[in-house]
Amino acid sequence: MERKIHLINWEVVCTQKVKGGLGIRKIDLLNKALLSKWIWRFAFEEGTLWKKVIGVKYGQEGLGWRTNEARGAFGVGVWKEILKEANWCWDNIRFKVGKGTRVNFWTDHWCGDEALSRIFPQLFALAVHKNATISEVWDSSLGQGGWNLRFARDSNDWELVVIEALFNMLREFKLSQEEDSVVWRGGGQGKFGVSCAYNLLAAPNSLEFPVRCIWVDKVPTKAAFFAWEATWGRSLPWIGSKEEGGSFLIAVFCVVVKRKMYITFFYTVQWLGFFGILSLPCLGFIGCSQRRS
Repeated sequence: MERKIHLINWEVVCTQKVKGGLGIRKIDLLNKALLSKWIWRFAFEEGTLWKKVIGVKYGQEGLGWRTNEARGAFGVGVWKEILKEANWCWDNIRFKVGKGTRVNFWTDHWCGDEALSRIFPQLFALAVHKNATISEVWDSSLGQGGWNLRFARDSNDWELVVIEALFNMLREFKLSQEEDSVVWRGGGQGKFGVSCAYNLLAAPNSLEFPVRCIWVDKVPTKAAFFAWEATWGRSLPWIGSKEEGGSFLIAVFCVVVKRKMYITFFYTVQWLGFFGILSLPCLGFIGCSQRRS
């Protein structure tokens, strides 16, 4: 088998097109996203047969959003492998509070950027009921309802400032008659999607790649790929070329159009610093020539 030169790093190839890659997905990350889908489905779906079977077999944690850890003595269970992705998946899930009976006030992520126990660790350490649900902390007898937090001791002066910050964060939240639910934070309008999950796992870089100058409509595919390689400075005829400034006529591309006619395209490249050389949009066709039989 003939061994050819690998011009572009595989990490670059697997990057999204808008970030300079070809959008080819990595199998390991795609598999991780597919497994995470079942973590989401177990938390999101209600009353489905498969969820009941899994819940009976492995048991459920306190409020029923997750199963207990799978501890099979032999073999590798499917659900056991799925649970390996649970931590990553739950890092991107938050709760939408309704009745508040299935959401932990301190340790679940329902308010702010993370769980309240992480935002206010000093207050969490003083909390009397660390595992209280939101409904247990909510006091409906206080007018239109309010929060009734209990701490192990009286608060110091500096702690009053922290408590005030907590109540300011909770000001807009009220319980309702809806059921508690989960929301996916990684896009997809609050619902889990394999593509959204994969993009989170891939962690694309923040580089601004000139994608519109590379993948141009009506440009021959080979010409576009040549431009992509040249942009990364890895086009075979130009490897090692770091000359700055100016434009260079580098190639002529011919495309067969209609029946026996050729349209000839000329392309130029220009230095772009980090990205190497960039193939500019086609300068237009020079003319047509008759195809020989």
